Amino acid sequence: MSKPTHENIVEFKVYGEDALFSDVLTRTGLEKYSYPIPTYEALKGILHSIYWKPTIVWYIDAVRVMNRIQTQRRGIRPIHYSGGNDLSYCTYLRDVCSHVRAHFEWNDNRPEQEHDRNENKHHNIAKRMIERGGRRDIFLGTRECMGYVEPCAFEEGTGFYDHSGELPYGLFYHGITYADEAVLPEDKGQMTVRFWNPIMKNGVISFVRPEECTIKRHIREMEIKPFGEEHGNFKGLSEFLGGDDVALGG
Repeated sequence: MSKPTHENIVEFKVYGEDALFSDVLTRTGLEKYSYPIPTYEALKGILHSIYWKPTIVWYIDAVRVMNRIQTQRRGIRPIHYSGGNDLSYCTYLRDVCSHVRAHFEWNDNRPEQEHDRNENKHHNIAKRMIERGGRRDIFLGTRECMGYVEPCAFEEGTGFYDHSGELPYGLFYHGITYADEAVLPEDKGQMTVRFWNPIMKNGVISFVRPEECTIKRHIREMEIKPFGEEHGNFKGLSEFLGGDDVALGG
């Protein structure tokens, strides 16, 4: 994907009482277990709740784990479609706080949105949305785990793992590449799940780009959803009238 000519990095703190960044091996069952660190896909979802347009693609550069990694197991009673329920256990993260650094690039799979490629406007709106806590509710992996965001400097403050050295985590879920964000020819027209091997260095996980993940699998064929005023689902920057005086509308 082509890169804008100006820096458009955003940095913010995301935190909450609980988080459930589900391990893909347990996600489909009744009992779920959280990864110890946020996944790329979860952080990208948080950014989409802060600000997103089909014109741009968010890239997560790094996450810095600020609080000690703690887990808590809870019993829940999921309801069966056939009636009744069972006792299941989910393992959540407790007292979560991380610093995130990210940037956006233009979505080259949507040339019809070239008229909306105003980098400064998108960047300013994204920063304003971080200051206001996001445009939509923030979830830490799942809906029952509410999160909060606010601006910060990525390097500020003292993190629990600042002097912990290297900590490898083995095979990890990275995210899903949808057809409209595919970069590599073999991923075009496909929904692709990605995996990687993260290493936390002194509390910081630096993410590889989605197209750099070598462990992946095509799930199914997928078409690109059209966006545009003619479809009634896109207004671009015209949604935000008054320059940087951004409204919180939908």
